[in-house]
Amino acid sequence: MTTNDFLQTGLFLLVLLLLVKPVGSYMALVFADAPNRITRFGGRVERGIYRLCGISSSDEMGWKRYALAMLLFNVLGLLAVYALQRTQPWLPLNPQHFAAVAPDSAMNTAISFASNTNWQGYAGESTMSYLTQMLGLAVQNFLSAATGIAVLVAVVRGFSRRSALSIGNFWVDLTRSTLYVLLPLSLLMSLLLVSQGVVQNFRPYVDVPVLQAGSYSTIAEDAAGHDVGTQAAVTTQTLPMGPAASQVAIKLLGTNGGGFFNANSAHPYENPTPFSNFIEMLAIFLIPGGLCVMFGRMVGDRRQGRAILATMLLIFVPLAIGLVAAEQAGNPALHGLAVDAHASALQAGGNMEGKETRFGIASSGLFAAITTAASCGAVNAMHDSLTPLGGLVPMWLMQLGEVIFGGVGSGLYGMLAFAVVAVFIAGLMVGRTPEYLGKKIEAHEMKMASLAVLLPCALVVIGTAIAVTLPAGAAGVANPGAHGFSEMLYAVSSASNNNGSAFGGLSANTPFWNVLLGACMFLARFPLAIAMLAMAGSLAAKRHVPESAGTLPTHTPLFVALLACVVIVVGALTFLPALALGPIAESLMSGH
Repeated sequence: MTTNDFLQTGLFLLVLLLLVKPVGSYMALVFADAPNRITRFGGRVERGIYRLCGISSSDEMGWKRYALAMLLFNVLGLLAVYALQRTQPWLPLNPQHFAAVAPDSAMNTAISFASNTNWQGYAGESTMSYLTQMLGLAVQNFLSAATGIAVLVAVVRGFSRRSALSIGNFWVDLTRSTLYVLLPLSLLMSLLLVSQGVVQNFRPYVDVPVLQAGSYSTIAEDAAGHDVGTQAAVTTQTLPMGPAASQVAIKLLGTNGGGFFNANSAHPYENPTPFSNFIEMLAIFLIPGGLCVMFGRMVGDRRQGRAILATMLLIFVPLAIGLVAAEQAGNPALHGLAVDAHASALQAGGNMEGKETRFGIASSGLFAAITTAASCGAVNAMHDSLTPLGGLVPMWLMQLGEVIFGGVGSGLYGMLAFAVVAVFIAGLMVGRTPEYLGKKIEAHEMKMASLAVLLPCALVVIGTAIAVTLPAGAAGVANPGAHGFSEMLYAVSSASNNNGSAFGGLSANTPFWNVLLGACMFLARFPLAIAMLAMAGSLAAKRHVPESAGTLPTHTPLFVALLACVVIVVGALTFLPALALGPIAESLMSGH
């Protein structure tokens, strides 16, 4: 790695750590049970929403009612997005006159955005009307992120409440997540993006003359049925327009990832400058990092939040540095040739394939690690063009369960499931009933935590096995051998962990892949959330157990190391054989 690589990574981490504390403290006030200056300030708007929707904000819910409300709300959102895609030719704000989206692609996209995955098998600028983008995809960006935060807040209440039969009100948590957290941050982020040149308009696409005219070859049949080659001149270029900045803002803050344009954050209209790239990276980690601080405040012990945040950083930082180092080292297949891959005053060196020159290797590698750690899915470089070991890092970050920061809400409640498993293992070591935050961890909690930990792993392994063995799955692969296997493994890992980023190279907009990945996205999101709510309901009903000499402190470096080991060991044991067949085999064949 170069000095520039270390400086960019260090600056990002420094600014992030300076921001997460105020954001987390603010969110702790938003979701506090008692009224405070934040909720009093927006109380009139909040009460108006409740009256309009017929919601009683004082109506506390048990975990089953909370889960049912969450599931029904998101299924209705899924159906609405599907209907919008299928009817967009007859709806307004479609200046390019796009046709209805195919049923399997519309189903896949609807599940993708309702589940906060935002996997995209389509190209946004050539498929979706402005109305579908705004009313369907952007609205779901807000609501799916707010759902994740709401479920997390209910889980935290399970740890903080004592002998309680309820874990809050889903509608209140959903409203406050959107009104107090996501909307203000998105507005600020949109203005920053527009200041850098991100487009925000409703104009039809613009045709402009190209700077250098060219031509391309086409083949057509003549009247006798013979192939005839012709040359077509290229004199103009079509520039897409649209309300992109507002959607890009919530795409990043909500760890959604669905790009307004197909090239996502590599597109100059979504991410035009190095500064926009820096604030986009910060936006991805801002709320997941802040939620750790919020967690510590809500359970009454700020050290607990710092321990979780330290665990995330302990795993993330080495992997991010490893990814940047692998890219800076260059493509091993070129090492035997007379290619100068060293960084110098005249070139970035390393592997620049698939990367934007305005970002370079450090910003591209760091972005790839951040987006796959945080369940975001936005990309500013082609992951298919990463070196084999560089590509292994984002793949494994997803396979760890998206708990290293993870999605907004879902990342932290996933990490809390790992924390429950960690204290259970520690309890076995000393022969005591495990406790976490003053609550005894018993059979029911372990079953729910195990389900949350193992369900995404099972979906990845089974889904990849199905794709590899069926001709319809292998037909979408662009490259044979180990790299082709990586393309399939990455796609299923992305869908089964609600990430949404694409490795590239895989033709995934086919009925087989749309159905397989749609099923993975739905099962990885909602059954896991229901399991965590069931655990929260059980914990909330328990009494607080005072600390004793046998209690394992869960705020110390020892627990941080134990928790990190549990996360890594589960990921390593589950996926090492598959990784050996993909990126590790490709790296060995490339010369390493």
